[in-house]
Amino acid sequence: MSELIRNDILAKAKDAVKERGENYGKPSDNFTITAALYEAHLAIPMTPFDVGALHILNKLARLHSDPTHVDSWVDIAGYAAVTCEAIYDIEDTLHLPEDQQNIVPMKPQKD
Repeated sequence: MSELIRNDILAKAKDAVKERGENYGKPSDNFTITAALYEAHLAIPMTPFDVGALHILNKLARLHSDPTHVDSWVDIAGYAAVTCEAIYDIEDTLHLPEDQQNIVPMKPQKD
């Protein structure tokens, strides 16, 4: 039973991410715009990572009312996926000085 629930959540998240991508474009673009709006409103620096984390935290807060609400778990899985995609997409465009790069690589190393 639990594997069926897991597979259902992941399948629904995959469908939702695909549909949202068609409606809202690339996560990196959308999360960058959202971060800029949050930053202007809150007057603190925000990143696409922060945007994804805040979306997930919002869903976790909603789950306090009903931890069995599947749609919130689906949304969390989807937000995790698109946040990671946005971060990877943005990281690919950044050329940080060597002393500011991550010590642990974010992407698997190619042989």
